[in-house]
Amino acid sequence: MSESVVVIGNFDGVHLGHRAVLEHARELEPGLPVVAMTFWPHPLSVVRPGHEPKLLCDLDERVALLQAAGADRVEVVPFTKEFSEQSPESFVSSILLPLSPARVVVGQNFRFGHSAAGTVDTLRELGREHFKVTAIDLVRSPLHTHGGSGRTSSTRIREALAEGDIDTAAQMLGRPYSFAGTVVHGDRRGRELGFPTANLTVSDKRAAPADGVYAGWLEQIDRPDLAPMPAAISVGRNPTFDGTDLRVESYVLDRTDLELYDVRVRVLFVSRIRGQIKFDGIEALITQMNDDVDLIRQQLTGR
Repeated sequence: MSESVVVIGNFDGVHLGHRAVLEHARELEPGLPVVAMTFWPHPLSVVRPGHEPKLLCDLDERVALLQAAGADRVEVVPFTKEFSEQSPESFVSSILLPLSPARVVVGQNFRFGHSAAGTVDTLRELGREHFKVTAIDLVRSPLHTHGGSGRTSSTRIREALAEGDIDTAAQMLGRPYSFAGTVVHGDRRGRELGFPTANLTVSDKRAAPADGVYAGWLEQIDRPDLAPMPAAISVGRNPTFDGTDLRVESYVLDRTDLELYDVRVRVLFVSRIRGQIKFDGIEALITQMNDDVDLIRQQLTGR
């Protein structure tokens, strides 16, 4: 195998900081392919079950985003209990060296091997005869985000989403936050109210924006030839009907003819309209939904 430059990280969300790191890796070794090494599932789900963060994207999305960000190859390392117990020496010999790295790029706080025994200095020593090591700040991005700190991280994006702050999340991601999945059969209440929705269930492992109503777009993943459609998006548990399951429900504006059951879709969040409300009756709910749709139509289409 020819030489490469290997960038190691979790890359959850593939935000602007991650993309800047990939660009920097290519600048360091302009003649070499960039290999992004990532781990699945999240390491904390194995070493500290129950303490892992909610993920910003699933594995397929992560791989696609890394490729779009400039990775020539994505190496997904299964993070198992056995893998977590590997020594730093074993990680280098069995995982890194087969990739023929001329340079390895990691974060300043990079740890690897059993009980996180390996450090950046350990990596340099183990790779001394094989590759160079560059340690950089993986959460630094060129963007000055909300608060002016200019720091971007998956943690900060999760915090912004939890507050319903879609704008800040989008700034740090460099794109609208999105949620993808296969449309499931719901309660059909939306259709009965005149607002049929495409419903996605939210895994407890995934990050979702705070409960509320959002303006956004819905696109069919397997039909890239179709333009994204403007949508009113509800995130929550249907408090008016005492629902319990967290859902992302999207009403495509002015469309009651769509049949999207079992179709893979992606919902892109543009702005937050309001929080969730438990209405006293159906009439109040329909009135509010009409107001929401009018506002969202104006925001997305100018009409």
